[in-house]
Amino acid sequence: MKRNNRFSWVAVAVAMTALFVVSCNQSEKANEGAMPQIRVGVFNGNGGAQTCVWEAFAACSLDGDMAVRYVTTADIAAGVLDSLDVIVVPGGGGTRQYQNLGEENVRRIQEFVRQGGGAVGICAGAYLFSNTPEYSCLAMNGAKAIDIEHDNRGHGIVGFSLTDEGKKIFGEYANLDTLFCMYYEGPVFVAVPDDTVKYVEFATMLSDVHEEGGAPSNMTNNRPFFIGNRYGKGKVFSSIAHPESTAGKMWMIARMVRWTQTADDDDSLQKMVENQSFSKHQDLKNADLINREILMTVADLKTEADYFKKLVYGTENEKIEALEWLKAHQSWDAKRWIQGALFDGSAKVRAAAAKYIADIHYFTYIKDVRAAYEAETDAEAKKIIGESLEKMLDLSQKTQ
Repeated sequence: MKRNNRFSWVAVAVAMTALFVVSCNQSEKANEGAMPQIRVGVFNGNGGAQTCVWEAFAACSLDGDMAVRYVTTADIAAGVLDSLDVIVVPGGGGTRQYQNLGEENVRRIQEFVRQGGGAVGICAGAYLFSNTPEYSCLAMNGAKAIDIEHDNRGHGIVGFSLTDEGKKIFGEYANLDTLFCMYYEGPVFVAVPDDTVKYVEFATMLSDVHEEGGAPSNMTNNRPFFIGNRYGKGKVFSSIAHPESTAGKMWMIARMVRWTQTADDDDSLQKMVENQSFSKHQDLKNADLINREILMTVADLKTEADYFKKLVYGTENEKIEALEWLKAHQSWDAKRWIQGALFDGSAKVRAAAAKYIADIHYFTYIKDVRAAYEAETDAEAKKIIGESLEKMLDLSQKTQ
């Protein structure tokens, strides 16, 4: 897209047209010969963390064969599940999500999967699908959460490894011994011995997270990280962590969705890996973008809060310093802060914020980056913001 090392807005305008002709609620088919689209509903109800909802939607939308929309409690009550193949429940608070759904909608989701639908639960969604005593849940994945009294144990980038069965699903990473992903107080699962639902472990947690809340050590490590199971005629995938929040791993959510719609034999799984429609940009599946453990300590959390104040009240240099620290530490909360930094009074801060957003693949803010580019009057900042926008568009494009 670049000519003579200058950013071409004409090229981006063409790409933007291709990207945003898609409605907010549903993606279009890119060609007539494509496979039937998988119809995905991302639950957007009370109890879901807003950033988690956005990220789950963006992650599913990376797949060129998925028609993705938000669904609410009212939609479920009105029969929207009849028009879906898979429902995705993102992170937030499982109990609040359960309360927002109500018993009738819980029953509808269970019946939807029992009759052949797919379900993907991420963090709180995995909690919601569990069979945990004295916890509001759907009992759909054969696991129970333990040590829930310390569920605020901490967060950050954690290590995990794929099992042999998991390598069949995420074949692109089959040769990697250790991978890294964002984790935020996800459930610690064990199997329920007398449950008729039995799960298969697809990935194992390697990190020991006990940074906050008096959580005990050696509780999270060697526990399930990804699990999947049959539920009636349907399939359920549960992730205790957040690939959708992790640069280079977002595509894994769409693969989880695909798995719920794929037969369990090796040939079908191999075809799933080979045929899925993603952007060809190498960074979309670049495991090295996040390649080390970064657990946020109590001291880090204080520093994080201090940098938030600097983003609001600091000098130009203090704001840039804050952005650099927050990005280096993969700050969870900063995802809500950097949007406004695109429109800071300093051109250098605006440029740094755009690069930050592009580097963490935060596709939800593409429109904001575009608006920042169009409004920018500083030549150097405009160049950096334009390159960041171009990168995001390239990453998020479908191959079809």
